[in-house]
Amino acid sequence: MAGGGGSGAKADEPAPHTPKDQLPNVSYCITSPPPWPEAILLGFQHYLVMLGTTVIIPTALVPQMGGGNEDKAKVIQTLLFVAGLNTLLQTWFGTRLPVVIGGSYTFVAPTISIILSGRWSDPDPESRFRKIMRATQGALIVASTIQIVLGFSGLWRNVSRFLSPLSAVPLVALAGFGLYELGFPGVAKCVEIGLPELVILVLFSQYLVHLIKPAKNIFDRFAVIFSVAIVWIYAHLLTVGGAYNGAPLKTQVSCRTDRAGLIDAAPWISVPYPFQWGAPSFDAGEAFAMMFAAFVTLVESTGGFIAVSRFASATPLPPSILSRGVGWQGIAVLLSGLFGTANGSSVSIENAGLLALTRVGSRRVVQISAGFMLFFSILGKFGAVFASIPTPIVAALYCLFFAYVGSAGLSFLQFCNLNSFRTKFILGLSIFLGLSIPQYFNEYVAINGYGPVHTTARWFNDMVNVPFSSKAFVAGVVAYFLDNTLHKKDSQIRKDRGKQWWDRFRSFKTDTRSEEFYSLPFNLNKYFPSV
Repeated sequence: MAGGGGSGAKADEPAPHTPKDQLPNVSYCITSPPPWPEAILLGFQHYLVMLGTTVIIPTALVPQMGGGNEDKAKVIQTLLFVAGLNTLLQTWFGTRLPVVIGGSYTFVAPTISIILSGRWSDPDPESRFRKIMRATQGALIVASTIQIVLGFSGLWRNVSRFLSPLSAVPLVALAGFGLYELGFPGVAKCVEIGLPELVILVLFSQYLVHLIKPAKNIFDRFAVIFSVAIVWIYAHLLTVGGAYNGAPLKTQVSCRTDRAGLIDAAPWISVPYPFQWGAPSFDAGEAFAMMFAAFVTLVESTGGFIAVSRFASATPLPPSILSRGVGWQGIAVLLSGLFGTANGSSVSIENAGLLALTRVGSRRVVQISAGFMLFFSILGKFGAVFASIPTPIVAALYCLFFAYVGSAGLSFLQFCNLNSFRTKFILGLSIFLGLSIPQYFNEYVAINGYGPVHTTARWFNDMVNVPFSSKAFVAGVVAYFLDNTLHKKDSQIRKDRGKQWWDRFRSFKTDTRSEEFYSLPFNLNKYFPSV
């Protein structure tokens, strides 16, 4: 028949896959913990994965702030401690999903603007470091209010009610795929370490499980521990064997296992506490810039929460639960400011990907990982050993985990009509602009040293440049706007968007499974009911 598409499916034609509002084939869902020995190992694995961002961000920022190795070690300890607290708070009182709340690269740009603001003329590097740290604390404390207000007031609940599977696809997909710059480019900094890690990780998690049947659940579930241990030992042998003795400094920093400077600098025991750097200082412009970064991470973390709910085999997040989680993420940013981490907090995308690799979405496992974060943040020397893992190994892990989160976004296409030109337009334009606009902004910065918006007020520049440099933010906002303005009221278009699949989760009480997955502990729902 001309125009494509027959009059109907024949009896002998294959039937399409049935859409599932819960991901099947997950070994342990959000409420079903694995046995304690396995849960502890899986929790340690989550701790190893989140260390990447926890180490990379302070390593980049602290030297620019004027701090030395001791300051860097202390900031890493503080960031780790705050991440443990925030992860426990989010899993107990927030969305209750198995999410790790760690550092965020989105806050790096406004922090660098504070460093370069020209207000720091102190010749003593240590004094300069503390002044800049106190300024970032003040900006983060003010910035946290936007997430706290939007989350706990229910405003984000009203926004997320208009989210459909169609508009969620670009947001969640680019929350993972959009971090490609942190993947193979990081591996290539020391390809003789990074590439073996990537190959061994895929080998253990995808191939050995089919070749060695009795050990199926061991190789795929603990692939990160196996692969990191093997390649770390290999990297150490290269280091002590003198393979990098004559190499350029940049290569030595990336490849050697003894160049992090953390083990010697870290104290044996140290407990981070609020205002440990002194009283925060406040600047209105810097606070506004950080506030915009906090809003961008709010949107990015919305995609992260949706991906985690999928991999934990939970039902789609009711808007009230998502809003509650955003409010507690605001508390996380506040704690980051109070303790002084030089960075804000958001959903750890790499740990969301680890849920998919292990097929274990248990809340208890992530809470155990939070225990490891707190433990190793206090016992600094022991934590510094694991924090000294070469960054190309971490980048290899990112290649797989970010890809998994991106695929979670694509999985929501099962609820949409892909034969609709409206669907194709929204998907195509939002994903393309989500990649193209940040590419323009990032290239502009790389060539000129500053963004397209370049005034004497750095804080104003960041208010514009930071949102448009986030791929997930741009794609999510474009898809959300188009999906809610293009012929939305047509009944057929409602089906094309997949909206009917999420209707039963618009309210907390319309599906009984929501209470199983998302109700507060200690019977707190009686006093703080979800709507």
